Amino acid sequence: MLALVERIPPGRVMSYGGIADYLADRSGRASARLVGTIMARHGGGVPWHRVVNSAGRLPPGHESEARARLRAEGAPLRGAGVDMRSADWLPPD
Repeated sequence: MLALVERIPPGRVMSYGGIADYLADRSGRASARLVGTIMARHGGGVPWHRVVNSAGRLPPGHESEARARLRAEGAPLRGAGVDMRSADWLPPD
């Protein structure tokens, strides 16, 4: 899962559910909550700020830092989060 997060390009994002759905094709399981738990415990070494909820809300408790990082990458921000219509990313494979 962390390898997938590392592949998200600068300025783009994936939702917890999007990551779970993508990985379900390989593992047979889809759990956005599990993705969130893994990110909270082990996501410090990957671009964690590129993982948001399905509405584009930024990681809880880290909104200011995530917003600053995404802004620096040129991500399309909207309100309190990211414009998912413009920023949502899916791996090409």
